[in-house]
Amino acid sequence: MAGTRFTDLVGCTVPLQQAGMGSVATPELVAAVSNAGGLGMLGTARAGVTLETLPALLDATSRLTERPFGVNFIVSPLHLNGGPNRLPLDLRLIQIAAKAARVVEFFYGEPNAALVGLVHAEGALVGWQIGSLAEAVLAEQVGCDFIIAQGMQAGGHVRGTVATFTLLGEVLEGVRLPVLAAGGIGTRSAVRAALAAGADGVRIGTRFVVTPEAGAHPSYVEALINAQAEDTVYTEVFSVGWPNAPHRVLRSCIAAAEKAPDGVVATARRLDGVEVPILRFATGVADASTSGTIAAMSLWAGESVSGVTKVQSAAEVVAELMG
Repeated sequence: MAGTRFTDLVGCTVPLQQAGMGSVATPELVAAVSNAGGLGMLGTARAGVTLETLPALLDATSRLTERPFGVNFIVSPLHLNGGPNRLPLDLRLIQIAAKAARVVEFFYGEPNAALVGLVHAEGALVGWQIGSLAEAVLAEQVGCDFIIAQGMQAGGHVRGTVATFTLLGEVLEGVRLPVLAAGGIGTRSAVRAALAAGADGVRIGTRFVVTPEAGAHPSYVEALINAQAEDTVYTEVFSVGWPNAPHRVLRSCIAAAEKAPDGVVATARRLDGVEVPILRFATGVADASTSGTIAAMSLWAGESVSGVTKVQSAAEVVAELMG
């Protein structure tokens, strides 16, 4: 694997991967990123992903692009084995994804040889998003094809505990696999810096949330456009449903949640159309299906939010960052 470039490995034309951002990583966004030359990632961290609805999402994506794309899974012990109000992850979902997509990516749990083997058996590549050198070395040992090094400037749930470029340097010295840099990268200059530092590519999340293809709630989009890096905070405050999991959100949503009464602050629509409640301080994504006090939801945002200044198409974002 040494010397293999990320673009050659997955079939992209530019070294950019879109983050698997739950329900805002829609088939439309995935296809738009892939059609622009990057690697679009379908997010499965959304309510109602089943053996019936995942194939529908994959089919919708395949109808929109003939380019390679990937699927992202959250695989912490809580997600794999189930927990309060959460069913165990059905491993058949991973097999379905691996049959349809070029890449299956895992995040949050320690790299797992059984999961890697499950994906490889269906002919797909495996990416693992890690937050430390030790996890990167383990990812290589269990057979991953590439690694995403996530620093603590990233938005959403954060595995890294040090700055992106610090982690990137450690990982590049410690493994031979292609390595992408993630966390706080949202401008052309940041992309160039990551590539100059030795990264094989970059992983972008926050910039894509404000694209029309993502289908984020308008209030969420507006909040991101009006925010700067210093308006984000690394915290564990949104822990209902996923405890002890650090994340980065807009500071404003913490203040709004603290002012909100206990109980339900919003509702969201599952893939099957059923409305589900979002409790105060619960994890969730403010997509177009949500209603209620959006400002008090977990408004995920990385420090790259400083680069979010207007609504742009996914293709425009890719062209701007990689130009």
